[in-house]
Amino acid sequence: MSSQPVWIDGKEARTRPPLSGTRSVDVCVVGAGVAGMFTALRLSREGLRVVVLDDGPIAGGETGRTTAHLSNALDEGYARLESLHGAEGARLAAESHTQAIQEIASTIARERIACRFEWVDGFLFLPPGEDATLLDRELLAARGAGLTSVELLPRAPLPDFETGPCLRYPGQAQLDPMRYLTGLVTAFERLGGEICTDTHVTEIEDGTPCTVKTAGGAVVTARAVVVATNTPVNDRFAIHTKQAAYRTYVIAARVPRGAVPRALYWDTSEEAGETGSYHYARLAPLPGSRTYELLLVGGGDHRTGEANDAAERFAKLESWTRSRFPVASIHARWSGQVMEPVDGLAFIGRNPGDENVYVVTGDSGHGMTHGTIAGLLLTDLIQSRENAWTKLYDPSRRTLKSLPEYVGETANTAAQYIDWVTPGENLTVTDLAPGSGAVVRVGGCKIAAYRDEGGTLHQHSAMCPHLGGLVRWNSYEKTFDCPCHGSRFDAFGEVLNGPANTALSELPEETPADAGVLLAEEIPAT
Repeated sequence: MSSQPVWIDGKEARTRPPLSGTRSVDVCVVGAGVAGMFTALRLSREGLRVVVLDDGPIAGGETGRTTAHLSNALDEGYARLESLHGAEGARLAAESHTQAIQEIASTIARERIACRFEWVDGFLFLPPGEDATLLDRELLAARGAGLTSVELLPRAPLPDFETGPCLRYPGQAQLDPMRYLTGLVTAFERLGGEICTDTHVTEIEDGTPCTVKTAGGAVVTARAVVVATNTPVNDRFAIHTKQAAYRTYVIAARVPRGAVPRALYWDTSEEAGETGSYHYARLAPLPGSRTYELLLVGGGDHRTGEANDAAERFAKLESWTRSRFPVASIHARWSGQVMEPVDGLAFIGRNPGDENVYVVTGDSGHGMTHGTIAGLLLTDLIQSRENAWTKLYDPSRRTLKSLPEYVGETANTAAQYIDWVTPGENLTVTDLAPGSGAVVRVGGCKIAAYRDEGGTLHQHSAMCPHLGGLVRWNSYEKTFDCPCHGSRFDAFGEVLNGPANTALSELPEETPADAGVLLAEEIPAT
């Protein structure tokens, strides 16, 4: 069974030469995922000189891990969005995501991108025991937000799954995100745009011009900088107190071709079903098969670093799926990371305190449409044009009605620092099997320890370089994850996800090797 997303087949040309020397451009985009590449393409179409930098390959972050639901049915729900942002805010949210789907379709047609794009309906249904009036309230709010074609139906069109009442959202869509991104890259480079991979940005300075410094010594000066790195790596506090990182899990199940109607499917509650989280599902092709296709089912979310039970979450997703769909077998499974803002909408615009540095983050499970909104909105802001969505997505906004969520997430983050004073159990690090890791105590220090498949022990500081949280071992991904703000590091300490922008610190030579005590919560899951 594959542990890679079904979109990633290794055939794409995803690397470019690293940045060298000095560049002077109109805009520097940091991050070569869908948000960064669509924004770069939009800016290039307006005649601006754009360079895109990424510290890994193209689409090396979360774009390749999405299930690519293109939807204006937002996870927060329009009733909730109206309570947080007012009727006009809910209307603008619906308008922007609707326009984003249409813009994706137009881009695909204009650039002739073969990415399996198709228009589908979306169906939102209730989990068992949910208050049936929720759909009535959501229907009223969605129509009030301008989605007048949304309708209440007795059930979703699933022959083997009695969903009960549901809402049908027409005008949704799906695609293959890696093929789509490849098309964006091709179009951008055709216009003269430059992409530099394996180029780690170390510092971004606002100014006229802005300065972007890289680990290799190369420098970019630009009139504007766009930070499209899933979560910003250019500030320490401004955005990170207003959103939280969550891991989400996906299985790809083989189902008989034609047995499941082509649509997007979602249930409503974060307490739904056996996984303790909402579910989302769609179909995708199974390469080389005329008999089967893939049903992608996701859910099981938890805050990053707060659980190490991926096998159990995958098993519960599989159980939920098998009880509702004609599953033949499981083809693949993977996990990804989403950023959940406290008020349900992305942060897109000027980085707080900066004049010419812009950020896009807070995808809230809608990275494809939020990334497209970013390209539309940021192009207008950089070109000094007015845009009706500016205030709604402003990264500096404070939504007072989301204060309880803000306080809850902040308290959760603060609680993670208690890990620094927790005792360990009397188990030595020699108990680490090859291919496993843990956080260990050596004297007064806590260390991220990993024993590779050859038996060599690798040790780094367990302190996240962002704001000093204590990382935890993720045995499924073989990563060290920080539960404070979602930074993630590979088993050898290299940074994978921000907001941290540097590796875990190497240990001083005097640190005893192959000693220490395993912390109880870090014992590798079985």
